[in-house]
Amino acid sequence: MKRKEVITHISNWLKDYSERSKTNGFVIGISGGIDSAVTSTLCALTGKKVIVLNLPIRQSQTEFDRSIQHIEWLQKKFKNVETQTVELSDIFKGFEEDFPKDIQDFLTMANVRSRVRMITLYAFASHHKLLVAGTGNKIEDFGIGFFTKYGDGGVDLSPIADLTKTEVYELAAELNIIESIQKARPTDGLYHDDRTDEDQIGATYPELEWAMDHVENKKTDSLNDRQKVVLEIYNSRNRANKHKMEAIPVCLIPKELK
Repeated sequence: MKRKEVITHISNWLKDYSERSKTNGFVIGISGGIDSAVTSTLCALTGKKVIVLNLPIRQSQTEFDRSIQHIEWLQKKFKNVETQTVELSDIFKGFEEDFPKDIQDFLTMANVRSRVRMITLYAFASHHKLLVAGTGNKIEDFGIGFFTKYGDGGVDLSPIADLTKTEVYELAAELNIIESIQKARPTDGLYHDDRTDEDQIGATYPELEWAMDHVENKKTDSLNDRQKVVLEIYNSRNRANKHKMEAIPVCLIPKELK
């Protein structure tokens, strides 16, 4: 991958989209992970107004600290970057208190966290006339649907969604993203514990990238036992999450019934 050229291409695309939509720039939620670090840096490179938000909901101290470190790094490099921390733990606690207890399973409440953050991002976007920049990569957005519908999947544009996780790491190295973020194990930060993406999915991103390539290119080469497991994980999640990755179904009414 031509890293410098890709960085220029994405930042130009972002700037052009913002100008055509007559918006002032971008707002991004910073998680302490590689995807939001790269996305926010690409947005900052446009020279447009960028607001980076730290949105902790009972966040682990390590993730919170990495977020702060990245934001400080961004602000040293770019004069167009503003920041704010919005503590959302009490808002989330309100949902826990008001929701029926029998619907509060881990996944449901993890998705609530993501949707609370989405509401906050759009509040800032609306007030400052900004676009919400998505941080999903190709595997998450178009491979296994590893995002929350109307949560972190609720965005205005997706700068890195045509890049695999491996390619995102390449851009991070080229952009000199802080080392602690480049070395951190990927996690969505939506649970009380320190589970990683690999813990949840059962496969690494390079393995999922292999599976996506295998499926999309209809490869027929023989597979070892691990590859068979990874392929099943990929296909299972792809099938289950199609509703996230395809347009919302619309019931079309026949003309004779109107």
